Amino acid sequence: MNIIEAHEKGRNSRMVKICCIGAGYVGGPTMAVIALKCPAVEVVVVDISVARINAWNSDQLPIYEPGLDDVVRQCRGKNLFFSTDVEKHVFEADIIFVSVNTPTKTSGLGAGKAADLTYWESAARMIADVSKSDKIVVEKSTVPVKTAEAIEKILTHNSKGVNYQILSNPEFLAEGTAIQDLFNPDRVLIGGRETPEGQKAVQVLKAVYAQWVPEDRIITSNLWSAELTKLTANAFLADRISSVNSLTALCEATGADVTEVAYSVGMDSRISPKFLNASVGFGGSCFQKDILNLVYICECNGLPEVAEYWKHVIRINDNQKSRFVNRVVASMFNTPSPERNCGARLFLQERHGRHEGDAGNRRLQGLARR
Repeated sequence: MNIIEAHEKGRNSRMVKICCIGAGYVGGPTMAVIALKCPAVEVVVVDISVARINAWNSDQLPIYEPGLDDVVRQCRGKNLFFSTDVEKHVFEADIIFVSVNTPTKTSGLGAGKAADLTYWESAARMIADVSKSDKIVVEKSTVPVKTAEAIEKILTHNSKGVNYQILSNPEFLAEGTAIQDLFNPDRVLIGGRETPEGQKAVQVLKAVYAQWVPEDRIITSNLWSAELTKLTANAFLADRISSVNSLTALCEATGADVTEVAYSVGMDSRISPKFLNASVGFGGSCFQKDILNLVYICECNGLPEVAEYWKHVIRINDNQKSRFVNRVVASMFNTPSPERNCGARLFLQERHGRHEGDAGNRRLQGLARR
């Protein structure tokens, strides 16, 4: 009896087995919380990196999130396990989460914009190769809309009589609050095929989250809506940052204080104060990566006007960093030196990470060479 049949008949005679491929910033914390909240579920996080798995099995976890150590400590060795034996645990699993990197392509069609799905495709082929029983495969990585269609083709072409249901369950975690976001999420989104089998699979995953998430916060949708929602959410947040950043130059020119303007605007209940702090840029790399992906999807679907809108969000971000660098140069009386540049570089890396990779960072690299 597969997991869907057992769920329909209300049978809990055996422990549900979940395997997550990818022991990174999303897979590790998410699976740890599922294990904590669902003691009747066996959760195994697998990764090909021996060093990473060894770290998850040690007292020095490979990532830091407030509260994560305590969650892992409570569950590890009971119903939470970390392993490099990927194929074994994929073979045994009822539900397989895939949480692998989807970086921006660096070459080929869509280079610089499209998501590179190489790791996802490799995971799908491996799942198809080792599976002997029906599986629910869950997209946890941020992927372009219609990725599930491609994954379905890989799995069904190599199915060997195994039935697969693909679900989209995007993450909405924020660095520094990931555990609290998982304990008390604004929403959990599950997208599946609008077929009887697809909807049954949705209900199976919904039952897992329902162990601790109120039912009114568990949203179900079709696959494509769920895939697009993650990109759209990040794009909207980035748009808010670019919107307030676009006003900083005007505030400087007119004597207004952008902090006071943003605070007053944010008091409007229709707008809210979140993500209205002016800054040098987006911060980190996710927003820019996801917007570029959205731009590429729009272009591929013959929507140049929509693509141009989101390109402009990135241009504002680039302009903000360029403005910052220009002000740094001006403060040095237009005579920058390597010693002075060091402080500015550290400032950007501290506030915005090493990988945002946009025009402002490139401008700062040029500054360092002067």
